Amino acid sequence: MTVGTAVAYRVFTRTWWARNPAWPNGREPGPGRKHTLARNCTFEEARAKCAHYNSTHTPGPLSRKAEFEQQ
Repeated sequence: MTVGTAVAYRVFTRTWWARNPAWPNGREPGPGRKHTLARNCTFEEARAKCAHYNSTHTPGPLSRKAEFEQQ
């Protein structure tokens, strides 16, 4: 983490589908709860953390992926 930057980012994971047996494929669109991985990252650090997480974890049927947002 680089100290003193004006903009900080939060890195988190979440799913993009919810289980629903009533739907044909057993799931429906819907973003899940955000689970924080890191805080106070620079833009470059946040992108690197997301890229690393997404390349080392399979998204699975609910499409769990890492993202980031400005704090």
